[in-house]
Order: sequence, then C-alpha cells, then structure tokens
Amino acid sequence: MNIGILLLIVLGISGLGYYFGRQRALSLSAKSGRRLHSLPGYYGQAVALFAGVPALLLMIAWLFLQPLVLHSHVSGMIPDSVIPEGGARSLVMADVERVAGGLDALMESGGLDEAGLDRLRADFTNMRSRLADVGVAVGSEIPAEVLEAAKAFRNGHSTGQALMAALVIALSLGLGGWFYFRITPEMRARNTSETFVLALLIGSSSVAVLTTVGIVASLMFETFNFFKLYPAQDFFFSTVWNPQFRGGSDLGILPLLWGTLYVSFVALFFAVPIGLMIAIYLSEYSGKVLRGFAKPAIEVLAGIPTIVYGLFALITVGPFIRDWIAQPAGLGSSSSSVLTAGLVMGIMLIPFVSSLSDDIINAVPQAMRDGSYGLGATQSETIRQVILPAALPGVVGAILLAASRAIGETMIVVLGAGAAAKLDLNPFEAMTTVTVKIVSQLTGDTEFASPETLVAFALGLTLFVFTLGLNVIALYIVRKYREQYE
Repeated sequence: MNIGILLLIVLGISGLGYYFGRQRALSLSAKSGRRLHSLPGYYGQAVALFAGVPALLLMIAWLFLQPLVLHSHVSGMIPDSVIPEGGARSLVMADVERVAGGLDALMESGGLDEAGLDRLRADFTNMRSRLADVGVAVGSEIPAEVLEAAKAFRNGHSTGQALMAALVIALSLGLGGWFYFRITPEMRARNTSETFVLALLIGSSSVAVLTTVGIVASLMFETFNFFKLYPAQDFFFSTVWNPQFRGGSDLGILPLLWGTLYVSFVALFFAVPIGLMIAIYLSEYSGKVLRGFAKPAIEVLAGIPTIVYGLFALITVGPFIRDWIAQPAGLGSSSSSVLTAGLVMGIMLIPFVSSLSDDIINAVPQAMRDGSYGLGATQSETIRQVILPAALPGVVGAILLAASRAIGETMIVVLGAGAAAKLDLNPFEAMTTVTVKIVSQLTGDTEFASPETLVAFALGLTLFVFTLGLNVIALYIVRKYREQYE
C-alpha cells in the first residue's frame, strides 16, 4: 500500500475517533444524567490521539528499520564469487536494488509476471532489454545470483509494506477502539489528553537532541573507518589535496581549511559592517515609512537561492573583478577567485546580520536611551556607549549565525571561487572549501569503503568541531561582556 494512502487512512481513523469519542461522551452524559468531568472535545481528542500517534510512530519506525533488515538479509544471499575483484558488496547491492526497482516497474506496467520472470531468469540479454525499457541501466551481465537477490529484495519489500499497512491500521483501530469503549462521564479525559500531548511535546523536543547525537555518531563512525585506512597525521598536517581513486591519494585538509576560512573572512569583512550600519540606521535614525519599506526589501536577499548568487558571481562579479582589478594590477587572470565568492557571499549574509541586529537593538529598553540623553549624551554617543554594548550578546549571535552560514556555503564557492585546493594569500586566485570537496568526494559511483570517499566524513567532522569551537568562544565573549550590564 502506498505510504500516502496509509497516512490518509490513519488520519481518517483519528478524525472519526474524535467525532465518535465526543458523541459517546455526550450520549453517556445524557443517559446517566451525570456531568462530564471534562469538556466533550477532550474525550474525542484522547480517542484521536490514541488512534493516530502510536500508529504513526510504528509506521515511521517500520520505514526506518525495514530497509536495514532487508538490505542485511539480501546482502547475505550474494556469494563472494559475484563481487568483482577490487569491488565492494555495496556496489553489487546497488545493482540488486536497481534491478528490483526495474522488476517492480515491469510488474506494475503489466509487462512481466512471475511466470515471465522465471522464463527470463536465464536470458540475460532479454532481461537487460526489458529493464532498459523502464529506464534501469545495468551492467553487461546480470548474474543469476544477482537476479535471485533482486527478486528476493522485491518480494521482501512488498511483503514488508503489506505487513506494515496491516499492523498500522490494526494498531490504530485497536487503540482507538480500546479508549473509545473506556469513555465514561467520570473519566478525566482532559488529564489523559494533556498528559499524552505533554509526552508528545517532550518526544518532539528530543528530536533535535537525538538528531545531533545521530549526526555526530555517524560522522565519528565513518571517520574512524577512514583513519584506519589513511594516516591521521597526513590528513591534518599535509598541505596537498590530490585524491586519486586508483590509489596514491594525498588528502591533506589544510588547503581546504584555509580556503574555507579565507572565503568566510572576506564575506564577513564585507557583510558585518554593512549589516550593522543598516541595523543602526533603521532602528535609530530612519522613519517608520522608510523602515517599513527598506527592511523587507533587504530581507528579500535572504530568500534568493544560493545557486542564483553563484550564477551572479560567475557571470557578473567574477569577470568584473578580473577585467577591472586583477588583470590591470597583474594579480590574476581568472574570474573565479576568493574575492568573487567572498563578495557575493557577503551580499547574501547582509540580511542575516542586519535583520537580527535590528531586532536586538530595538529590544534594548527605552529607559537606557532616556537615561543617556538625560546625562547630556548625543544620539551618536548613546548608540556607541549605551545601545551597542547592551545589544552586544545578540549582535555577536547574529554575526556567529552569519559565520556559520558562510562556512557551510557550497554553491557560491563552486561557481565563484573554483575548485582549486591550495594555500595562497592572493585573493584573486581560485580556491575551494571543505564543503565543496565533501560534495565532490561523495558524488559519482565510487566505492564507499575507499579512503577517497570516507574522507568526506572526516572533513565533515572536522568542520563540525571547528564551528563548535567558534560557538564556545562566542559564548565566552558574550558572557564576559554581558556581566558589565547586568
């Protein structure tokens, strides 16, 4: 059964549970002549929650666990003789999944049935042709073991989906019906409903924590596998980045880290002063009409897709810097450069700094301004010596958010700064960043167990630790200066 249809069925059962639960509470109250402990809606809400939430949680857990179990089971069916020399089992499993998807498409289109599949099992050429008809590309030969594994994968997936649908619907009807028949006028339905909602909110709030733990754990696990294949000292201290998927790679992070910091510094050097001046002007000097127009207009910059910024850097900013600055000064001849990416990224970051800083400055109590004016300070002196120091923690947070956004940017760097990994001080030279290389190392049909692929996780974990260090430093600065105004 389609996941969307199953979801609609569960939501429909929950909606009916709400209606019938509410009606049952009103009916029992009228028959017995006793007042309900809670409002009628709480009885319906409790039935709806019991009918919907556990069933949806089961569906989510099933969708997460079924691929893992099925993949492990089918992978064990593939003999070592089928795995190409120097290849990986994961690549064969990728072929199995593609063939299984093609079989599904052929079954759905009516072009193949179970008997036809048995007839085609030994006819590799015909099978490749039938799969190509539904857009599935496979190798020059489909071994019989791979075809059997694909059939088992398809059957296991279909069986799992059907079993999941049956269990989810049964759980929804069972729990909803169980609570429906427990309804009495004396039941504390409000307490039950609010306790259920509280547990749901706690579970939802834990998603962020669990997601962070999962991200860090996955990065650490794959990074550990990488360092078993590649020396850690060469990764952290080598100044050469030259991945070769046939062996003999140099995977030093220093050129990538330097490019990341260089581009981010240029972007922040451009965005932070302009963003702060915009925030100060809009909050302290501009009128309501201008502020009402200018602030939304500036915030539009934050909604522009980064690929558009990248094209702007590639087509407009890069050639302008090359033709009017770099080449006349003899500093470079490429339109892709650190300065190009940094300036365009700085334009993108202006709303992050200006909008947040504007809100923070407006949140400074008016009493602090009035006190400064009462002591004879001018407006500019009040801004410099009272408002900005009081708003410093929030401004630092806005700058930190912009820095995190700059460090994690990819598309602008790809199109504006190029893909050259090198250590250079010239801002008119092409360089690259950690995020760009993470994408490039995980792109393509490459062996996942190789150092050239696993290095992406080591790069990601290093970037995570680096940004975490920035957060700690910023938090220390914020707390140190905040004490002066509390």
